[in-house]
Amino acid sequence: MSVRKLKPITPGQRFRVVNGFDAITTDKPEKSLLEPKKRSGGRNSQGKMTMRYIGGGHKRRYRVIDFKRNRVNDPAEVLTIEYDPNRTAFIALVQYEDGEKRYIIAQNGLQVGQKVMSGENAAPEIGNAMPLSAIPLGTIISCIELRPGQGAVMARSAGAFAQLMARDGRFATVKLPSGETRMVLVNCVATIGAISNSDHQLLVSGKAGRSRWLGRRPRTRPVVMNPVDHPMGGGEGRASGGHPRSRKGLPAKGFRTRSKTKSSNKYIVERRKK
Repeated sequence: MSVRKLKPITPGQRFRVVNGFDAITTDKPEKSLLEPKKRSGGRNSQGKMTMRYIGGGHKRRYRVIDFKRNRVNDPAEVLTIEYDPNRTAFIALVQYEDGEKRYIIAQNGLQVGQKVMSGENAAPEIGNAMPLSAIPLGTIISCIELRPGQGAVMARSAGAFAQLMARDGRFATVKLPSGETRMVLVNCVATIGAISNSDHQLLVSGKAGRSRWLGRRPRTRPVVMNPVDHPMGGGEGRASGGHPRSRKGLPAKGFRTRSKTKSSNKYIVERRKK
């Protein structure tokens, strides 16, 4: 994977850094796995704006992703590595021996022609999905379930990975991308390897229009608002906004908002670093 810096022939391209798309093998998605994707533009059923700064953007079709990997002990061949407009990671089209095709999240290093499998009997190799009870300790993993059979919910974005630290009885200890260490049931499934497209964090848009293509409208800074609109608004001239806080008055930058009585607190071994 690589990134390309464009020649500054226009103001918008002067600072732009784009993905090299070296890993992508096709630009045509599998039609049977596409679904329409309706956009709300931040409006509710009455047409009133309930989420600001959302709207416009290029039309997209949703790629149906197999997050559960529930075809156990059934090998599948990787046909293509593709771009997905709905997520930062690349996706892989796999085909089982009976002809069924599915999309999975592509791991870093996954190659066309490679065989992937899920289940306890799978080898701990890149792209294979296994329960945490069968994965060797210290392995880099991604696409982790939080509840058995739920499907992957953790470590799914570009370049993300977690590490299996320990096992004790019904629970495995996993160090997550945020730095948090928490316990997960050993019969939850995870995929071996880190997520693809790790260079995503190096990309630079270069111009405001690219945010509009992604459906993001211009965001008004709180310090230029009036006091009626935001706690950080108001003041004469270029007065700074005071203590950073949200529109509802909750402090930002370090203030902990997680509930102290949340039932899943007992599964967190170590909180993420500040």
